Amino acid sequence: MRDWERAWPAPAKLNLFLHVVGRRPDGYHLLQSVFRLIDFGDTLRFSPRQDGRIVRTRPLEGVPEASDLCVRAALLLQSESGCRQGAGIALEKRLPMGGGLGGGSSDAATVLLALNRLWGLGWPRARLQALGLRLGADVPFFLFGRNAFVEGIGETLRAIELPPAWYLVVAPRASVPTAEIFAAPNLTRDTKPLKMADFSAGWDGLRHAGRNDLEPVVRERYPEVARALSWLGQHAEARMTGSGACVFAPFANEQDARTALARMPEDMSGWVARGLDEHPLRALAD
Repeated sequence: MRDWERAWPAPAKLNLFLHVVGRRPDGYHLLQSVFRLIDFGDTLRFSPRQDGRIVRTRPLEGVPEASDLCVRAALLLQSESGCRQGAGIALEKRLPMGGGLGGGSSDAATVLLALNRLWGLGWPRARLQALGLRLGADVPFFLFGRNAFVEGIGETLRAIELPPAWYLVVAPRASVPTAEIFAAPNLTRDTKPLKMADFSAGWDGLRHAGRNDLEPVVRERYPEVARALSWLGQHAEARMTGSGACVFAPFANEQDARTALARMPEDMSGWVARGLDEHPLRALAD
């Protein structure tokens, strides 16, 4: 029962850059990015159920249970594995929804990793990743469990070594719908592809190669994001993560990041996080 009593982390990710390099005939955008895990995120707890039901034991404001990625992930794993056990799921939500931090995808990945262990299924990582892709393009990354150079629609992952870094993350009071930004007529969709070696050579931990192609669109439509980028840019190289709304900047050490945080305007919110080398649950799957 010890595993049932533990807390299961669901860390956030940052897009160190995000390029839109093309578009498939089916409308999906082709991307390049580097995803970095950070030591800040949501937490999940599970309780065993013998009736086979998947039940959310803590409500999530604005998200019906049928749409909750945690519930959907558990039901999908239960169905595909033929498992007759159930589970209660309690999500402690710290990551803002619509923030570009991969919160929902990370939550779903942690559900798959945790229930794979708690139900004694023993599925390997590759099988969990294939299942996770059915829930969302970012879910396989969190199951992969390492910082990654990402291509395709987000499903092609190559592990990348990143230097230590601390980040100040600012969360504007806005929720940015990803579909809206990718549908914008003025979105750049023909950025020249970047090689992984070129990214690594062009980044010293404080200055990133590349850019976020979605950022100009979000700046134009969401003044709260534009303001956060402008303020953070006074202290370090500021960049938006994902399709927004959160923005971040790297710092050489924790103290520099916390000094900047202390200067943040009172009507802004944010936190300091350390970059991780791998997901804290990576050892649960081989």
